[in-house]
Amino acid sequence: MMNGVLGFLQTLLAFAGAFGTLVVLHELGHCVVARWCGVKVLRFSVGWGRVVWSWRSRPDGIEWALSSLPLGGYVRMLDARDQDVKHLSEDDLRHEFTRQNVWKRIAIIAAGPATNFLLAIVLLAGLYMHGVEEPSARIAEPAAATPARQAGLHRGDIIVAVGGEAVASWSEMRWQLIRAATDGEQQDVPLTVRRPGRGDYTFTLPAAALNDFDPDSDVAAAVGLALALPPPVLGRVDPAGPGGRAGLQPGDRIAAIDGVPVVDVGAFMAIVRAAPGKQLVLDVRRGAQALRLSIVPEASPAGAGGKGSVTVGKIRVELTGRPDMIVVSDGPFGALAKAVTKVWDTSVLTVRMIGRMLTGDVSWKNVTGPITIADYAGQTSRIGVASYLSFIAMVSISLGVMNLLPIPVLDGGHLLYYSLEVLTGRPVPERFGEIAQRLGVGLLVTLMALAVFNDVVRLM
Repeated sequence: MMNGVLGFLQTLLAFAGAFGTLVVLHELGHCVVARWCGVKVLRFSVGWGRVVWSWRSRPDGIEWALSSLPLGGYVRMLDARDQDVKHLSEDDLRHEFTRQNVWKRIAIIAAGPATNFLLAIVLLAGLYMHGVEEPSARIAEPAAATPARQAGLHRGDIIVAVGGEAVASWSEMRWQLIRAATDGEQQDVPLTVRRPGRGDYTFTLPAAALNDFDPDSDVAAAVGLALALPPPVLGRVDPAGPGGRAGLQPGDRIAAIDGVPVVDVGAFMAIVRAAPGKQLVLDVRRGAQALRLSIVPEASPAGAGGKGSVTVGKIRVELTGRPDMIVVSDGPFGALAKAVTKVWDTSVLTVRMIGRMLTGDVSWKNVTGPITIADYAGQTSRIGVASYLSFIAMVSISLGVMNLLPIPVLDGGHLLYYSLEVLTGRPVPERFGEIAQRLGVGLLVTLMALAVFNDVVRLM
């Protein structure tokens, strides 16, 4: 019970820390550029609601505040659209937002999303320079009838390039597959594969293998690619569990189950999980000994599935070993270039996915909300600092892209107005802006409701 409470608190704090920081920095971008452009900033608040503490700086008179709801923040500028400015002198009005030329207004509004992109670049570049330990792109044996198997790939192959782009790790390989799957041209994808001791070979994944890409699934698994895992060697064994009662001991290697060879940890876990309450015969290697033991995995609930509760088999043992790991790192310039490319590619991919949702090619169930984001925040914070910072960078990119969408209320909607003003030479009519604002609020509420609904469905 206590672990569950602590886990929930960690998830909540990880979400608040990530989302709150990103929103504050977004608003700080607006604030800094507004001051550069000569606009008077009245208040910058960390948090929302009632102000609990404030300090007014001199000589600019900005009120720096902490508010009661510590999630995000806001900046309030001198703006005739929502404030009474009739009593102000002409000198003060020179610092009012709507009286600035259109290019200054564009710069102020664009500064928020730009700050999110810049933060993501800084975080990713720092991670790339520090070095991140990741699984290598060595694959397990592809299942029969999968595109990877039909292309000619086999266990132990190391993928070193996808579509001509070099990859060093499993995550880079998956990212390039996602790019290929979302590319409107839908071309065959060449894979450069290194077979240890035999050299490099090129195989081709047909375009059709990626046509039905589902963003909610693992694109690598969809084409038959799985991470190569170590053989199943036991670590700790619970003496009171099915494994301990059957005679399993730490250091045992599982060679076969029911006469079928078990090549890695993944295969072993899949067989055990699929056999709750069923007897399995294990061929075990214990040093120089060959043993044959019978075991019955206990039935254990694994959460909820689409058609009710799911029961899996467990034998209460831990497995040792992990995939081949490599440290991916770059020098300062290489890391910066790589970070900029990653931010650009992620932004383009996000826009493509939104476009495919609008055309019906991708399901709207992929719209996620605060519950899913909080869950990911908690998971990555438990994995480690590098994973958590990488998560923050990805959310920062998404926040930047979403704010640039041409929806009234969002920064992108205001940028659309100002772009029309540049083209026509006059501001958008006030009545038009009011109507568009209401429609924008309605659209955002609808999208938020859809996101929360999808989050709840995922939990059921």
